[in-house]
Amino acid sequence: MKFHKPHTLAEIAKLIDCEFVGDANFPVLGMNEIHVVTSGDIVFVDHPKYYDKALESAATIVLINKKVDCPEGKALLISDDPFRDFNKLTDIYKPFIASKTSISNTAVIGANTTIQPNCFIGHNVTIGNNCIIHANVSIYDDSVIGDNVTIHAGTVLGANAFYYKKRADGYDRLKSGGRVVIENNVDIGAACTIDRGVTADTRIGEGSKLDNQIQIGHDTVLGKHCLIASQTGIAGCVVVEDNVTIWGQVGVKSGITIAKGTEIFAQSGLGHSTDENKAYFGSPAFEAREKFKEMAYIKKIPEILQQLKNQKKR
Repeated sequence: MKFHKPHTLAEIAKLIDCEFVGDANFPVLGMNEIHVVTSGDIVFVDHPKYYDKALESAATIVLINKKVDCPEGKALLISDDPFRDFNKLTDIYKPFIASKTSISNTAVIGANTTIQPNCFIGHNVTIGNNCIIHANVSIYDDSVIGDNVTIHAGTVLGANAFYYKKRADGYDRLKSGGRVVIENNVDIGAACTIDRGVTADTRIGEGSKLDNQIQIGHDTVLGKHCLIASQTGIAGCVVVEDNVTIWGQVGVKSGITIAKGTEIFAQSGLGHSTDENKAYFGSPAFEAREKFKEMAYIKKIPEILQQLKNQKKR
């Protein structure tokens, strides 16, 4: 998430009432999660296990809960609670603004696009040409929909990321300031949920087709011409490359890459990245050929045991 204008390190430190290390005029251009940071961004870190990853990332401002050596060319914001202060900045630069109408007057809707009754279209939403948005679809603020997109009834685009920090008295939610982007020629079935990014985009690539009742988590990027069948759940921060097929009731772990041309058979649980143009099956999922061989061997176990019994009788 980039700010509307550049800020200085001192200005940001004042907003969240914290100490800083570095030039007071050090430029701050935005804030992002670690997997999408670029130069000028703030990234937060609040556990020693991840200090090095944050300090060595592309981010040039690190919001951290301990004073450490500052890498050359970077700056630090020293906070007793970086998670809390990252949320403060989201509230400042991407605040929630309640809507008073079902279709915001800031929404832009293209030519020959049909919006069926009882839809909600939030602030700053852009919908392209020749789209059909069926009844009871909710499209949250800042979502971007391309041309020739069909979205079926009951789908929700842009709900909050499922991202929480455990506290002594419960869970704190990391606030979401990102977007959902749906590219051209995408079909989305009924009752799907696609969460917005925390600071960046959750994206559905051109020509991809989603069945009913699919969940896609925050900051996941789905490539072009993918097919996803019903009741699949994809966690946050997953990269799904082009021409991937995922059959029904598949579960996908966060932070992995599903390589180009992968096929995942129904009811699989995928917990690791895949290789290009291979099929996977099982829970945990393995390459399908190997899994089917394993299943065939297991079926032979009773026969093998019986043979061993017969040998003992001799």
